[in-house]
Amino acid sequence: MRIKLLVLAFSALLADGTLAQDLPRPASVPGGVAIVTLAPATEPPPRAEFNNERLMIVRHDGFWKAVIGLPLSTEPGEHRVTRTGGSNEVREHVFTVLAKKYETQYIKLKQKRMVEPPPEDLRRIARDIEKIQRAFSTWTEIETPALGLDLPAQGRLTGRFGLRRFFNNKPRQPHSGLDIAAPLGTPVTAPAPGTIVEIGDYFFNGKTVFIDHGQGLISMYNHLSRIDVQTGQAIGRGEKIGEIGATGRVTGPHLHWSVSLNNSRVDPLLFLNEGILPPTRQSVESRAGSTR
Repeated sequence: MRIKLLVLAFSALLADGTLAQDLPRPASVPGGVAIVTLAPATEPPPRAEFNNERLMIVRHDGFWKAVIGLPLSTEPGEHRVTRTGGSNEVREHVFTVLAKKYETQYIKLKQKRMVEPPPEDLRRIARDIEKIQRAFSTWTEIETPALGLDLPAQGRLTGRFGLRRFFNNKPRQPHSGLDIAAPLGTPVTAPAPGTIVEIGDYFFNGKTVFIDHGQGLISMYNHLSRIDVQTGQAIGRGEKIGEIGATGRVTGPHLHWSVSLNNSRVDPLLFLNEGILPPTRQSVESRAGSTR
């Protein structure tokens, strides 16, 4: 009888969503993810916004929680989430963002055009930015988005998220994803289920795929040599979407992988399932050195 009661209790928890939903590792820093508890899960699901962007809401441990992507431009200090309940009651929830200093990376590019584009390229870049922003702004209603992600490619980690980047000693935007270096043709696979929301060939990003995972969670894959999916196609975890290439602004074949939450680029490492962090260039060299 006791075992039966335990099984029934476990089934009830699953039905309530308290054990079924994973969360990313919280890191309330610029480029990180904050988790804010909004209301008991016995209430209707609320709606919440941060910086005028709608937030992902999930049921976890008996509460409705907002999963908030924090842009790299977020200032340290107190910030507020605006929540609207079922009765249209509006409340504010305060959370704190801590400071974080990211490392600096200097990259030498032979093509001056990729550092200081001429006017005709600038016009193309403007069109690219419009399409990219539209993809990142996608919102699809889904009750339980997959927040535990797999690595989309096998290789070594050559560029971490948030690096302050200089191309030919000229400051540019911080690095908005992870770089995974691997040979040309290495398969790139979906880290979680979703829908292909956009594909394209862009000036800086090269051949690119966007996957919509629901509730404002969008992932992007740049510099591909080929694309094996179509816009609107449903994709499952682990299904191939393309192959690693060297298209766009690159110094060699690699995958640039971005994760965006509420239209904010955040550190993909916070979403990775435990134990699947790729080796870094330094760790690869260290292991090679130990065998000499």
